[in-house]
Amino acid sequence: MKLAAILNALGIILVALGAIMLSPIGVALLTREYASVLPFVVACVVSVGLGLLFRWRGGFSRDFDELKRTEGMLIVSLAWVVAGGIGGIPYLFYELGPVDAYFESISGFTTTGATILQDFAPYSKTFFFWRSLSQWLGGMGIIVLFVAVLPQFAVAGRQMFFAEAPGPTEEKVTPRITQTAKALWLIYMLLTLFEITALWLLGMPLFEAVCNSFSTMAAGGFSPHPQSIMGYQNSTVTWVVTLFMFLAGGNFALQYRVLFQGKFQALLRNEEFRLYATIVVLMSLLLCATLVWKESTTFTDGLRDGFFQIASIITTTGFASADFALWAVPAQIVLFAVMLVGGCAGSAGGGVKVVRVLFGLKYLKREIAQVVHPKAVLPIKIDRVTVPEDIQRQILGFLLFYIFLMTLSAFAVSIIEGDVVVGIVGTAATIGNIGPGYGAIGPMGSFGHLSDLTKIIFIVNMVVGRLELIPFLAMLHPDFWVFKR
Repeated sequence: MKLAAILNALGIILVALGAIMLSPIGVALLTREYASVLPFVVACVVSVGLGLLFRWRGGFSRDFDELKRTEGMLIVSLAWVVAGGIGGIPYLFYELGPVDAYFESISGFTTTGATILQDFAPYSKTFFFWRSLSQWLGGMGIIVLFVAVLPQFAVAGRQMFFAEAPGPTEEKVTPRITQTAKALWLIYMLLTLFEITALWLLGMPLFEAVCNSFSTMAAGGFSPHPQSIMGYQNSTVTWVVTLFMFLAGGNFALQYRVLFQGKFQALLRNEEFRLYATIVVLMSLLLCATLVWKESTTFTDGLRDGFFQIASIITTTGFASADFALWAVPAQIVLFAVMLVGGCAGSAGGGVKVVRVLFGLKYLKREIAQVVHPKAVLPIKIDRVTVPEDIQRQILGFLLFYIFLMTLSAFAVSIIEGDVVVGIVGTAATIGNIGPGYGAIGPMGSFGHLSDLTKIIFIVNMVVGRLELIPFLAMLHPDFWVFKR
């Protein structure tokens, strides 16, 4: 790997991030929260200064045309780690400790939505705006954003684009990767504006409509209301947020084809989307029945909360229309099951992804058939296209390592905290970028009481889960760390 190229790319990203850090200052001025200006000025200066330092050390080169895949992976990984640090600087001014500030920032950028806040009262509107904005930036991907707007990455953007969200297949909506990035951000921004408008028209204050919409479309879950969506006590708002969470968990490239290319059958013909919609509907109805049976909930409320919470958890948003940590065990088991699924590939959602679940089901079906017909040639097809052997190996490797990392993290946290529920559910919630879990880390709870070591483990889970493990796996190989001048 060429160190100069890595430093220059990272420097450009940090300078751009520094400019973005100025945006909360506008909110601070509008709301007359003048004490909130300094934190973001400092974050901007640090980000731009660090970016220029990296550019200087890299010789101010703009030649990224021959960027290798390993270099792209390292740039993306470092960008997320450093962005979390820059984004956490303002939190230090609100009396959060270094670990808590970094945890909250990483939770925002990775769209996890796990919070260390135990009381919302001391914090300003600017504080909550930055929490939601950081999620919105991370939802589509900070690298995808910079590939879309920075001409320096016109060619090298391909390596970084797919390193940030290394799904089983490389899906583009246009021939050029920069145009694809712009197309994805266009649909993302439009859906965000539609939701802001809808929530505002339904009576939600404009500021809160903006923050909640940012978090919804990012599949993030940070809300300015301490009781999440439940706090608004508005069934129509709950259904609207449910719809947009569902869209956030769908493939944005498919949605672009439907809205801008007129390919209205694209969603119905897509096997992953069909499975995604089927899981949401069936599990929502199952949860509704469980709530009516175990919680004596009315059918209307059960249907609303069933669809909302299944959409919230499967898309890894983490919003709450009720305190599901207090629900009966059968209802919690239904929610935990969809925690292990995640959204569609190419969505804002985290987790394993529906396409990998689909592949796993087809792989098991083939293995069963192979027992009966050992000599039969039975290719695995998704959308009538045979999945190549190298992609099959990548998916199986991903699933095995995902299980291994979950087990290792859950084991370590259970020992540290002396709580198996926090170990297992907290690990699933952070590595899947879901956010809240059960018990003390439930939707009305907080991660703030956990030990710093547990928070650090969860921070690693959030970053690794957001990058879908592949860059992290590559870094475990010694040949990855070969640098050239």
